[in-house]
Amino acid sequence: MIEIIAISGSLRAASTNSALVAALAANAPAACRVEVYDGLGRLPIFNPDDEGARTPPQAAALIEAVTRADGVIVSCPEYAHGMPGGLKNALDWLVSRDAAVGKPAMLVHASPRSLYARAALAEIMRTMSFAMYEETALEIALLGKKPAEVEMILGEDANRQAMRGAIEAFVGVIGGR
Repeated sequence: MIEIIAISGSLRAASTNSALVAALAANAPAACRVEVYDGLGRLPIFNPDDEGARTPPQAAALIEAVTRADGVIVSCPEYAHGMPGGLKNALDWLVSRDAAVGKPAMLVHASPRSLYARAALAEIMRTMSFAMYEETALEIALLGKKPAEVEMILGEDANRQAMRGAIEAFVGVIGGR
């Protein structure tokens, strides 16, 4: 069984990115399990002095979840042409660890307008030595939609098939390593 951790870079209650990663988990093929990480907002601000024996429990749980996972999926909004600080903070907790090294990672998108954040996030993750899977980009346009509309869009057969197909392709890459 392939284990994937999915992280939304948004802390908003009605986040389209969070809805997308939840839908990915719900539409995962039988060969894998997608676990949605929900601790982003509880992570303390990264401080290198707090690594090692002083690593806070919330950060240790993130590090363990990424280490244990066979792959990572990230969906991230764009704020002021960049990625949200909370997601960058989470990645900072992984920088000096082996959790990211060679770990397959895929970005998925809930907005066609998040081009700057996508580029920045991909660059940061490549620099951290994640093995970025960029052949199949999954984008489902949810920007500006109300929660009921988001649920309807994510429930459409074509979008469910697209999500399943993206995960199957990612699982294929993970399994072929």
